[in-house]
Amino acid sequence: MKIVKTIKEIREIVLQQQKKGRTIGLVPTMGYLHKGHLSLVEAARRNNDFIVMSIFVNPTQFGQNEDYDKYPRDLERDARLAEDAGVDVIFSPEVKEMYPEGYKTYVNVEGITEILCGKSRPGHFRGVTTIVCKLFNIVKPDRAYFGQKDAQQAAVIKKMVSDLNLDLEIVTCPIVREEDGLAMSSRNVYLDEQQRKSALILSKALFEAQRQVLEGERNKQKIRDNILKMLHTEKTAEVDYVEIVNADTLEEIEEIKGKVLIALAVRFGTTRLIDNVIVEV
Repeated sequence: MKIVKTIKEIREIVLQQQKKGRTIGLVPTMGYLHKGHLSLVEAARRNNDFIVMSIFVNPTQFGQNEDYDKYPRDLERDARLAEDAGVDVIFSPEVKEMYPEGYKTYVNVEGITEILCGKSRPGHFRGVTTIVCKLFNIVKPDRAYFGQKDAQQAAVIKKMVSDLNLDLEIVTCPIVREEDGLAMSSRNVYLDEQQRKSALILSKALFEAQRQVLEGERNKQKIRDNILKMLHTEKTAEVDYVEIVNADTLEEIEEIKGKVLIALAVRFGTTRLIDNVIVEV
């Protein structure tokens, strides 16, 4: 497995594979890999001949006072995990490679970027769509793989791909959880022991909401209130949002029917965690 730093080199490597008729799978990440990332690689390996993983902590998706500078980074560790999982090449550029001096161009998906996480993180999704669009143009994959934990991100990227007529398939893979239910996230390392215990309320509340819906509850507000009640049993939990929306479009719904996304974001100290479940009725 190779680690490359320049756009020129990754393009040359991918082009050689494409000339051989091989399909390309892309797994975009910000590194500090966990089993969730590796499950994306596993999915990519099933349907593609050659796997590219990008590792790039993208500064344009971090707002002021967010955790860009302290975001966990360990390329050596990530490379070992990626190679063991079956990644063929890692593209890990420096910031100046992706955003050279004088950079002025951004990609913005309107509407669905202004709700849920976008409401409390203005500009975040502009950074996400810009870097992902650049990666798609650089690597030209047949398929790209994203995790369901970042449900809004996946929906935004699918909308971008559709609207801009980009020639690739977006594959969304299920959330991978710790044995106790906590959704795997690179930011989990920020949690102290007590916060880690408190954070279990996220999956407990979501699973309880899922159970209630599957057993027949269709009142959106009642489900939302029940989730908030459970979250508030943890005194250190600071709720950003709890929302129930259409799972595909993220549009508001009046009642629970069809395929719905139940999503939340909660802070424990300075650490903001997101989680969700999809229920289809």
